[in-house]
Amino acid sequence: MVEKVIIIGSGPSGYTAAIYAVRDGLAPLLIRGSLPGGQLMLTSAVENYPGFPSILGPDLMDNLYKHANGLGCRILDEDATKVDLHPYPYKVTAGGKEYETYSIIIASGANANWLGLYNEKRLIGKGVSGCAVCDGVFFKNKDVVVVGGGDSAMEDASYLSRLVKSVTIIHRKKTFGASKIMQERVLSNPKIKIIWDSIVVDVLGMEHVSGVKIKNLVTSKETTMPVGGLFVAIGHSPNTELFKGQLEIDGHGYITTHDFTRTSKDGVFAAGDVQDKVYKQAVVAAGWGSMAALDARKFLADKKLI
Repeated sequence: MVEKVIIIGSGPSGYTAAIYAVRDGLAPLLIRGSLPGGQLMLTSAVENYPGFPSILGPDLMDNLYKHANGLGCRILDEDATKVDLHPYPYKVTAGGKEYETYSIIIASGANANWLGLYNEKRLIGKGVSGCAVCDGVFFKNKDVVVVGGGDSAMEDASYLSRLVKSVTIIHRKKTFGASKIMQERVLSNPKIKIIWDSIVVDVLGMEHVSGVKIKNLVTSKETTMPVGGLFVAIGHSPNTELFKGQLEIDGHGYITTHDFTRTSKDGVFAAGDVQDKVYKQAVVAAGWGSMAALDARKFLADKKLI
């Protein structure tokens, strides 16, 4: 059996593509991965998704899953481990099984970036975290550091401030890149301090984080700050490893799309953070997912495959 469409990924873009595709009668197979839900599974309150004045990220993802599942979408809780775009129909391997498909929607999202320090890697899970919502509860009454200057860093700092003793944001520039409302929340929070023009150059501690070494980029002066935790919030890298050498990918690792969601391969579409390097919002990702499903339906219809 050749699938009409396989969707890889299960954030807002993947689930929305599945909802549209199943309603269009395309009988999609959603390969949502062994850790489904995308980045919103690591997010606390979402306050800018239409229809939900405030909802936890995991709850929003659960709602999207229930929506797709309730419509009868086939959902596979396995990771896609291989994609072959050279033969046609295309081939996707997941859970040790190979599937053939006439079209693919890539909604594989992105992963958190790290600082690249040896001790950071060594102490992940021992005081170093890329997910404040996941791990914040373990840092009650401790002083912690958040590295970053975008919305993710602001959200992490605000969330942690309700749990920990104090939060210090370390940012390499003189100003934040976050949205105005997120900045205002952080700058008005008495439990959050800011260290500007600085970077973390080392993470201290043997079995658990005990401090960080900070370098001021203007003076080059290094100081040591005792803290119980380090939260890294410096952006994400798109999950495009499976497609390198098969699709056009830009210098930052994002899948290049043309005419909205079309990739460099006929019948292969990309949606959400795997190709969107500008907006990176849940509602935008959902919109990309709907467009990818509509584009896939048009492609299949033009090829007389439906």
